[in-house]
Order: sequence, then C-alpha cells, then structure tokens
Amino acid sequence: MERLEAHIRNIPDFPEPGIQFKDITPLVKDPAMLKLAVHQLIHPFLGKDITAVAGMEARGFIFGSLAAWELGIGFIPLRKPGKLPYDVESMSYDLEYGSASLEVHIDALEKGDKVLLVDDLLATGGTAAASCELVEKLGAEVVACAFVVELDFLKGRDKLAKYNIHSLIHY
Repeated sequence: MERLEAHIRNIPDFPEPGIQFKDITPLVKDPAMLKLAVHQLIHPFLGKDITAVAGMEARGFIFGSLAAWELGIGFIPLRKPGKLPYDVESMSYDLEYGSASLEVHIDALEKGDKVLLVDDLLATGGTAAASCELVEKLGAEVVACAFVVELDFLKGRDKLAKYNIHSLIHY
C-alpha cells in the first residue's frame, strides 16, 4: 500500500481552509498504480457471489467501472440528480455543509443482485451510506464497500457498521 500512498498528493486548504484534500490524480495517471489499486480493491471479493459493482459520481466511476470490468460483471452508476435519462429512484443525504442526492435507474438492479459498492474515498460516510440505501431500495444486497482511501478520523465507517468495509489506505 505504500506504493499507492506515494501516488496520492496532499492539497492543503482545498476546497476550503483547514481541509487536507487527498488528490488521487497522480495515482490514476500512472497505469501500473491504477491497475494495482483496482486489483487490491477487488482482491477480497474474488470468487464471491457479486453480480454488480456500483460507484458514485464522480471518482467512484473510475475505480468502480474498472473493478466491474476486472470481475466480469456490470457497473451501476449512482449519479447526481438530472443526469440519468430514464426513470430513477433517488436518495437524499446530509453533508457537512449542506445536502446532496444520488439517483439510479429503477431497472439498474433487482432483487437478488449482490453489489460491491466502490468509491475513491470514505470520509464522513454520508455518501456511502446513502448509496447503500439506494441500492437496497431497488431490492439488491450490498455485499461490501471498497475504498481506495479512508480518513479514519472522520469515522465514516461508523455509518456503514452493518457492511463489510475494505479500504486500501488509511489516514
């Protein structure tokens, strides 16, 4: 994991003063590191009964779609409102300074689907918890959640206590 961590850049005071932003751009730019990250994300789930990978807009699309491709299963995009062209189910949730929503096509998943949720970062857990609820609203089961980076001090894992959590890098 040290090799991956060396490719994550710290940006102080972004998007606001006091925040130390973990920039994954150098990691995804390097093909060997991107491949390593995706393989490490899916490793605990190889051979498991997973039927789809879901990823949240936007950076979850990067890792989620590659994870789905490696696992040989479909990718389900969880999008910001107004981005999907078909009928949607939605879920609103609170952020540290405001609220947000995610949407998914109503036919993206069905009862019996077993989903691996993938994103780049677990911070406070609000987005991930809402994503899990959205997947479950369609009748699917969240098998696990996988993240490249977890900010342990924000205790996002607490909001996901009922799920199996796999994170590659901890800060």
